[in-house]
Amino acid sequence: MPHVERGMAVGIFGGSFNPPHAGHALVAEISLRRLRLDQLWWLVTPGNPLKDATQLAPLSQRLEQSEAITPDPRVKVTAFEAAHRIRYTADTLELAVRRNPGVDFVWIMGADSLAGFHRWQRWRDIMAIMPIAVIDRPGATLSFLSSVTAKAFNRARIDEDEASLLARTPAPAWTFIHGPRSSLSSTAIRNAG
Repeated sequence: MPHVERGMAVGIFGGSFNPPHAGHALVAEISLRRLRLDQLWWLVTPGNPLKDATQLAPLSQRLEQSEAITPDPRVKVTAFEAAHRIRYTADTLELAVRRNPGVDFVWIMGADSLAGFHRWQRWRDIMAIMPIAVIDRPGATLSFLSSVTAKAFNRARIDEDEASLLARTPAPAWTFIHGPRSSLSSTAIRNAG
């Protein structure tokens, strides 16, 4: 786990990053700026229970590729889930909070993940562990409010203009951040290769 200090605002941006690409780097950049984060943990997961693991590149390769496209020193590429044998996001977030008292965390995810977020293991617990920033992705801008999660946690949504306060806001809290979008997709990159 990357080193942090009490009082820091830290975003956790998890994914398989199979492969990582400029669209992921754009999400990291937007998150650092709009959420006013001190650090962003680029969390490369060993696997995703909702995705086909047979097409997954080795973890070491995805870590190396992620480090190559994240020059900002505030971005800390990590795979601590593998060392702790963690499989589900809720367990990851609980560990991060438990190990780092006094740090204000935000879970960061692309808007394309919001549509199926209610299928994630313990998704309601994730909403209760830390605030969530949902970053705009092509094709998800207009449909995000109709998702099961957005409807279930409508009252916990904060205005995008207050995104810089999200890390300091008690969970459940979430916001949707509009901005530049990348049409790049790891699936499309794998299929083209």
